[in-house]
Amino acid sequence: MTTIDPNSAQAALFEKLGLTKQSDIQKANSEKLGQKDFLKLMTTQLQNQDPFAPMDNGDFIAQMAQFSTVTGIEEMNNSIGKLVEEFDQARIATASNLLGHSVLVPGNIGRVDESGELHGVLDLPEATIKTELIYRDAATNAELFRDDLGPKAAGLVGFKWDNIPDEVMQNSEKIKIEAIIDSGNGPEQLSPSIYSKVISASVGTGATKQVLLNVEDYGDLDVSSAVNFR
Repeated sequence: MTTIDPNSAQAALFEKLGLTKQSDIQKANSEKLGQKDFLKLMTTQLQNQDPFAPMDNGDFIAQMAQFSTVTGIEEMNNSIGKLVEEFDQARIATASNLLGHSVLVPGNIGRVDESGELHGVLDLPEATIKTELIYRDAATNAELFRDDLGPKAAGLVGFKWDNIPDEVMQNSEKIKIEAIIDSGNGPEQLSPSIYSKVISASVGTGATKQVLLNVEDYGDLDVSSAVNFR
């Protein structure tokens, strides 16, 4: 029975393809196979198959199906990659629109805004019989203002200091806010949330590439955790 040397068969195949030089053969082995190359290669394979042991039709169909699957996956990955890039750009553009606005962040440090006010929110776990806010100079801890909000129902309670003295506004210093609540078991402190200015927006490092907001006095904040703006 006649046998075909794999090396000579491969050489004949490359010769049919017009790849006679060793450098061309190496280039063909290393470069990516395109759709036209695949069809040309399959046609050449048909022309050079062993007449005594031809390839089954199912083998050719399987090769074509595999190539189509790989090509489809590659095109889908490219499309998804482009969508991710466009989505990242849209997220950055959206975050950039927040520049100059204020975002609600957990913390007790705030500054007077352009309207001459300081805003924040209390999240009361239960109803109170007394709710009091104390505004202090963050550097010296000196008391600046005390505001009695009275009894409040459980839930979110907004607050603001709008009659701020001129000297406090002119200094533009950090202000510390203390919240004292009494639900019937005596006074206790509660951590507030303060509206702070968004200074800039950027994209973080890593696989997630989350969009970050640079918030005054609080640093970088994931935009997804910023749920309330002014």
